[in-house]
Amino acid sequence: MEAQTSDNNYRAPIAKTISTIASIFKVTINDKDGLLKDKELDYADWRIRQGNLEVSLTAVLSPFELTYFKENDSTYVIRKFEYARRSVTVGKERLEYLADLYPNLKAWETRKAELKQCIISSIGLDKAPAMPKTKPILTSKRIYKDYSVENIGLEIIPGVYATGSIYKPYPLKGKVPVVITPNGHFGDGRYRKDQQLRCAVLAKMGAVVVDFDLFAWGESTLQFDATLHRNSIAQTIQVLSAERLLDYMFSQKYIDKNRVGVTGGSGGGSQTMFLAAIDDRITVSIPVVMTSSHFVGGCPCESGRGLHLCGNGTNNAEIAAMAAPKPQLIVSDGGDWTATVPELEFPFIQKTYGLYGKQSLVENAHFPKEGHNYGESKRMAMYPFMAKYLGLDLKKVQNEKGEIDESTCVIEPYEKMYVFGAKGENLPKNALKDINKLYELFGEKNGKVYEVKK
Repeated sequence: MEAQTSDNNYRAPIAKTISTIASIFKVTINDKDGLLKDKELDYADWRIRQGNLEVSLTAVLSPFELTYFKENDSTYVIRKFEYARRSVTVGKERLEYLADLYPNLKAWETRKAELKQCIISSIGLDKAPAMPKTKPILTSKRIYKDYSVENIGLEIIPGVYATGSIYKPYPLKGKVPVVITPNGHFGDGRYRKDQQLRCAVLAKMGAVVVDFDLFAWGESTLQFDATLHRNSIAQTIQVLSAERLLDYMFSQKYIDKNRVGVTGGSGGGSQTMFLAAIDDRITVSIPVVMTSSHFVGGCPCESGRGLHLCGNGTNNAEIAAMAAPKPQLIVSDGGDWTATVPELEFPFIQKTYGLYGKQSLVENAHFPKEGHNYGESKRMAMYPFMAKYLGLDLKKVQNEKGEIDESTCVIEPYEKMYVFGAKGENLPKNALKDINKLYELFGEKNGKVYEVKK
């Protein structure tokens, strides 16, 4: 191998430099994915900082968009840099920093107000065109045991329609609460069985429930191709859809504006936290399998607008804490990035609730042997919490043993849940299909290049 001298800028394979670092600091550094192969770096060994392992690793790895994760005190692993994902150690450090940042309620309220305004601006809600005064498109109502379902197409900005379904108690009497249920990236979107069960049971308990498609997902693909779901504006449209569907529901005389819930899993869990943080109308929130200090969501529809850069850096644990002091149930599991919630994120969030003297209003339902889903056990944790804080009747869905029984809910086929027909034949003529024009409605330019859908 050529000697390292100033003539060749002390160029060296970074694998060799990483080995040197491991030797100096007496740790193991694993390159499980072969990310260091064939990579060389100018002034490689000069970047080593004696006495500081992690600064040395950062200096050597960052030129190649690589980073490291600390597995334990003696083992590190090389990873590709992901803006949305950090190590648990980094998440812990950030929460410790944030906890010291606001030791009292006044300091927290100041921080919270700054975050709220920044999140709204980052998402682009402050630049959104006014909602058109067109009437929503409502399909025929299907009536089942103790609840009904109808589909809705709501023009949230000129030419852009949020599509979803509205579940109502049947018969509908008096003032009732409303629950927004954004879906995540689970297969079949809002058509999937567990989402229909969730909506139907809540309706049978006495709530009006509204679910809706993600951007460029489900019926939204009639306007925007599925490849566009990973554009950052997906996050804007998804949050705006929830906001304006809620605006519409608030215009209905039967809605009790003082009882408003939101719950969703995965990407829907992200939306749940965002909505509870920025919309004062939300009174109860249940984010499922998404609350984390070290992962903010790998899809741009969750993290593409840079809202996690607000306040010189925030994360979903702090955003969840912004719901305080309103009731919140955080649902987590052992099979994804929420595995650390009981020991790491929940104590931080509970401490924030403690600034109001309301620690009892935030709870954690953790399923250590389960994975990333909004499955039955997680729904069974959600129903009683919603019933308690929204004034719903849990007895209406309990069997003789006192168990919540989902078996009387009807799982509808896709075609019954479509707003615009089986082939999209009823899509309004003014429906926007140009992603570039969508950006223009917000005074922005599309930074990605795609073919315009004809």
